Amino acid sequence: MGIKSFQGSRKQQQSSTQTVALKVKDYMTTHLITFKPDQSIQEVVEALIKYKISGGPVVDDKQKLIGVISEGDCLKQLSESRYYNMPLEHDNVEKRMARNVETIDGNMDVFDAANKFLNSKRRRFPIVENGKLVGQISQKDILKAALQLKGVNWNSTTKG
Repeated sequence: MGIKSFQGSRKQQQSSTQTVALKVKDYMTTHLITFKPDQSIQEVVEALIKYKISGGPVVDDKQKLIGVISEGDCLKQLSESRYYNMPLEHDNVEKRMARNVETIDGNMDVFDAANKFLNSKRRRFPIVENGKLVGQISQKDILKAALQLKGVNWNSTTKG
């Protein structure tokens, strides 16, 4: 003799989780501090300190992304300039920037972007559309998106 259920017959429950499209473009920063390839490293250092940022994209006159310059790139230049007794203003962004820049698609799900951050150890990713820089997503932007979703189910049904 098997165990009987005393709950009675059950109706098929409808999923009450709502599908929420969480796209990178909805959380990215669009007002960016950018740098030009011919700017001096001293100007970059001053901007990093003034705006309390740790780096930024380097763009040409048509807003095409050509690189990224970071605090680390500036520190390398400072260290080398002291070692070789070279003035700081003789070096420019183009010589120090990282050229192989990994970008993220603005339509990417923020949770996939979070995974990309974890796997790449980067702090920010530029977003490029039609060859032009349109924004940037940072780890902090992903955390802000997560906070806005308090109480929403984060399982795989949120993927749109």
